[in-house]
Amino acid sequence: MYDQTRAQQPSDQDQRRTERRPAAPEALLPSAERDAVVDRLRRAINAFPDAPLDALEEAEGAFDDAVNHLANALAERRRALHDSWQDQDPEAHAEELRLALRQYREVTQRLIRM
Repeated sequence: MYDQTRAQQPSDQDQRRTERRPAAPEALLPSAERDAVVDRLRRAINAFPDAPLDALEEAEGAFDDAVNHLANALAERRRALHDSWQDQDPEAHAEELRLALRQYREVTQRLIRM
């Protein structure tokens, strides 16, 4: 028989899904840099009807800024990861090495999914 009260309660499966949900990955760019690029792109979009060529130049500049910020952030991330395992003894610090490998994998997968 149909139990309306039970049907309105969240299922145990829904609760398990939220409990296992992984944390959001760390942003590759600091929020100030992201916000500056987004604002610049928004200005370009808004300017397009009145000045299409100027808007395209502004959008290109926003794209270039994003690429430069991202390249710098990735170089810093790579440097930090490399420093975390470079002089480690593989036998004594297997867990630290495993963590570094996982971080390389996560960042690389994020890049290729873009």
